[in-house]
Amino acid sequence: MNFYGRKEQLKILQEMFGRREMQTALICGRRRAGKTALVRQALKDADTDWIYHECRETTDYHNACSFSAVISERLNCPKLAFDSMEEALDFVFRKTQERNLILVIDEYAFLRKAVPGCDRILKALMDKYRETSGLKLVIMGSQTDIMKSLPDSQPPLYDRFDRKINLNPMDYHEAALFYGNASSEDKVRLYSVFGGIPYYNTFIDPDLSVNDNIIALLSYAGIRLKTEVFRYLKAEFSKPANALQILDALAQGAQRFSEILTSSGVSRSPTLADTLDKLIRMDLVTRDTPINDPDNSRKARNQIADPLFLFYFRYCFHHASQLVMLDPRTFFSRYIADDFENRYAPRAFADICKQYLRRQNRSGRTDGIIPGKFDNIGRYWHDCIKFSGSEHGYHRDREVEIVTRDPRGYIFYEAVFRKEPVTEDMIAREIEQFRVIMPGCYRYGFISRSGFQAAPAADRIFISLDELYDE
Repeated sequence: MNFYGRKEQLKILQEMFGRREMQTALICGRRRAGKTALVRQALKDADTDWIYHECRETTDYHNACSFSAVISERLNCPKLAFDSMEEALDFVFRKTQERNLILVIDEYAFLRKAVPGCDRILKALMDKYRETSGLKLVIMGSQTDIMKSLPDSQPPLYDRFDRKINLNPMDYHEAALFYGNASSEDKVRLYSVFGGIPYYNTFIDPDLSVNDNIIALLSYAGIRLKTEVFRYLKAEFSKPANALQILDALAQGAQRFSEILTSSGVSRSPTLADTLDKLIRMDLVTRDTPINDPDNSRKARNQIADPLFLFYFRYCFHHASQLVMLDPRTFFSRYIADDFENRYAPRAFADICKQYLRRQNRSGRTDGIIPGKFDNIGRYWHDCIKFSGSEHGYHRDREVEIVTRDPRGYIFYEAVFRKEPVTEDMIAREIEQFRVIMPGCYRYGFISRSGFQAAPAADRIFISLDELYDE
């Protein structure tokens, strides 16, 4: 299987593996984010011997037995038989006083459950051999609550990791490496379904159309798609029913806490709050407040962050009975096609546009694209006000989806994913409106799937869809 992207993270590990002294790294990331593939790729280029051990949901003794076998094989030792992981780990640490070695411990959360005081044992070994060992220790795991808490300001492993990599999903640009020669339009559509989790993108057949890839995905709904969703939720929730109800409500458009409580059927506010917070820590849900009112919790908005989960709950989970009764092509035509093209993909395009602006801002390549470095990006909320000169009288409350803020003020961006080009009349109407509702806005950006039929101007920014995939 080809390895795509992750250049920054790969560089961190390669540099670490090249050091002589003892080094430690913690790699966190949700299930299927590509942690093992990243480490495997880094090990390919390493000149140092390595040991990889995946912990199991069994006992200390059974983990020690399997680890002993791996050590014997990788170090070309006589057959070893340790009774505990503490003994086995101590053996490896001692060996690295004589040689450099990379040790990767995967699914560390399982080991913590199996070995009492596991964190304390590991910390003691790190401290004991820190000055004499050439070990490069990599700890990985998919259970987000446990793994993300390891380096926090609590003993025993606080401040014991030299490097911490939180392996987030790929952004739209990296994910496009999986799409072959797809058009820019189809790259948007594919990302809107398969997102930035590398494993999910292996479902894509670059030789098929977007629609046929979706139909193929539906064909496996009871095997791959449904299995992936439920396996991830069951790994984090002992009883995932509330999470399923909340994700269903979010997928159908509920965003505010009160809307989710009404739509989901979750009986109690504290239960909803706890489950939502857990989904946010799992990187499945995002919560944000307006860029111009960040402390107003009443205007907080919750959304499903993972495109594949959003696709599954919006279409498959919500129409589960129909999916079983209909063939995938009919189900796609009846329940997906129109909504996908006119509402679902345009929403994904807006998110991609935000990612593009962040990429440009971080890279420093802002000349000619965006006027300067912004310090924040998000949505802008304005309350109902008198729209001066408007035939409609009062203008209703509205959220502007993409706004950046820099020392000069705000820049508004409109993401337009439609077949027709953006025209002069469309731009004039938008600018007229936003001059009133956003008095601090000094420039107006338009990102268009189908180009422009409008004249450039000093206060306008025009970005075509293809520019999002340039580089």
